[in-house]
Amino acid sequence: NFAAHMIHPAAPALSEKQLHILLVAEELFALHGFDGTSVRDIAEKAGVNLAMISYYFQSKEKLMETLFTMRTQQFHFELNKLINDSNRSSLEKVNYVIDYYTEKLQKHGNFHKIMVREQQSVDKTYITEKIVELKKTNLAILQNLIRHGQKAGEFNNVDIKFLMSTLMGTVNHVLTTWHIYRELDDQSGVEEKAYKDHLTKKLKQYLKSIFKIILTHE
Repeated sequence: NFAAHMIHPAAPALSEKQLHILLVAEELFALHGFDGTSVRDIAEKAGVNLAMISYYFQSKEKLMETLFTMRTQQFHFELNKLINDSNRSSLEKVNYVIDYYTEKLQKHGNFHKIMVREQQSVDKTYITEKIVELKKTNLAILQNLIRHGQKAGEFNNVDIKFLMSTLMGTVNHVLTTWHIYRELDDQSGVEEKAYKDHLTKKLKQYLKSIFKIILTHE
């Protein structure tokens, strides 16, 4: 059970008003991009004045930084705990990561749309720097997990960067284009939530099978 807005216990608490502003900003960034969304746009959509956003977040960049913290700290906290869990095998830990990341993206689709949209830019901007920083952190945690398995003789030598891309790229593509998969499955009459739940379950099973082959077979 992954709570909708969980963040690391050490992170500062967010008020209901701050959370509301962040969720509105997240929606607008996903639709129009970081540069294509102004603080005034966020204020109008959130039904607050500009001064309130300045009071809470100082700037659009700081607002985005808070959004990144909210969406990523719990993920990193859980993964770091997972690495030190002696009650799970290395493959069980990888399967947990697949479950966690897939459910995280399903619940927070707008944040991942921001990631997909903004990282396509070839220009070095504030937001692309944040994405690179986030990817480096994700990679370091995944490397630690996989290397534990390699030292234990459970995993082969693999390109961990490509492994991370396999997970994140596949989940992003499938869940952000779920409506196309519904058509391909000839399930257009199925209600959105029911189909997304079905697709997510199949996606997890597929990824676990692929990762098992990559990590444990010669």
